[in-house]
Amino acid sequence: MSPEISKHIRSAALVLTVLTLSAFLLYTATDSDRLSSGSFSSSFATIFPSYLNYSSSSNPTQELEEILKNASMVNNTVILTTLNDAWARTGSIVDLFLKSFMLGDGTRKLLDHLVIVSMDERAYNRCRIVHKHCYALVTKGVDFHQEAYFMTPQYLKMMWRRVDFLQTVLELGYSFVFTDADIMWFRDPFPRFFPDADFQISCDNYLGRPEDMNNSPNGGFNYVKSNSRSIAFYKFWYSSRETYPGYHDQDVLNKIKSDQMITKIGLKIRFLDTAYFGGLCEPSRDLNVVCTMHVNCCIGMDRKLHDLNLMLQDWRAFMSLPPDLKNQSIISWRVPRNCSLDPLDIPVPAPPKMDVKEEGED
Repeated sequence: MSPEISKHIRSAALVLTVLTLSAFLLYTATDSDRLSSGSFSSSFATIFPSYLNYSSSSNPTQELEEILKNASMVNNTVILTTLNDAWARTGSIVDLFLKSFMLGDGTRKLLDHLVIVSMDERAYNRCRIVHKHCYALVTKGVDFHQEAYFMTPQYLKMMWRRVDFLQTVLELGYSFVFTDADIMWFRDPFPRFFPDADFQISCDNYLGRPEDMNNSPNGGFNYVKSNSRSIAFYKFWYSSRETYPGYHDQDVLNKIKSDQMITKIGLKIRFLDTAYFGGLCEPSRDLNVVCTMHVNCCIGMDRKLHDLNLMLQDWRAFMSLPPDLKNQSIISWRVPRNCSLDPLDIPVPAPPKMDVKEEGED
C-alpha cells in the first residue's frame, strides 16, 4: 500500500471518529428523557463500575428487600451492623468483628444471616471483599467515610441515620439484632433473649431486673421484633431527635423510655443482663456464659483496637482449656486496658498483632 493511500485512509478514519463522537454528544445532550431515566447512568457505570456497585440502584428499597431475604433466618430475622470506611479498612474493627464469629462457640453459622450496612463507598467495596451480604446505605450530601468522633455533628448524623434505616427494616417485615461492629460475638445470643419482648437492649449498667426502666441502655446492641408496636416506637424515637436537639440516639432513648407514648404504643421493653451481654462499662465476668462483649466506654479507634485484640486473645485462651478448667473460671478478661485510660493521656502504642490461627492450622 502506497504512503499516499495510507494517508487518505487515516484521514477518513479520523473524520469518521469525530463525526461519531459528535453525534453521540448531540444525542445525549438533547434527549433529556433518556438522561432522567438512567440510561446515561448505566453507560457511565460501565466505564466506572464502582458507581453502579455503590449508588445507582433504581430501587434501593427493592434491593434492600432482596438482601434481607437472602440473609434472613426462617422467622424473618437478620443480624445487622453498620460500617464506614474508618472501621472497614484492613486490620481494623470489621476484621476483628468477623473474626469473633469464627472463634465463637457456635457463632460461625450466624454469619450467613449478617448484613453489613455500608455508610460510604469505600466501606461497601471492602464489605464486598470480606462478606457476602452487603448493602450500600447512601445518604445524599453526607460523607460518612471518616472516623466519626463521639458527639461531633458527623457522629450525630450517623447515629440518627441508623435509627431511620432500622425503622425501614421493621416496616419491610424483618426483625433484627442490631450490633455495633466493636462488639465481639462469642455465643449465640438468641437463647438469652426474652420471647415475649418487642424491644430488648443491652446496658452500660444493669441493675438486676430486666424490666427496670432505671437500667442504662446502650444502643449498640438490641433485638427488635417487627410489629406495629416496634414500628410506632421507632417513629417516635426518630421524631424525638427534634425534641432533644444535640443529643444522640442513646441519650434520647434514655429520656423517652418511660414516656407515656411508650405505654400508649404498648411496647414491651426488656433490658439485657450484662452477665451475658457485657461491655467495658460493665464486663461479663463469667466466660462460660458470655454471649457478647462490647468495647463501650472507650473513645478512639486505636484504643478500641488494642482492647479488642486483647479480648479475642483472652477468649482463645479460654476456649483452649479442658472442660474442668473452664468451669473453674481461671481465666478472666484483661480488659479494659488501654480503654481504661483517660482520653487526654498520651496516645497509646499501636495494638499488638493478634495471633489467631484458623481451624485446621497447626
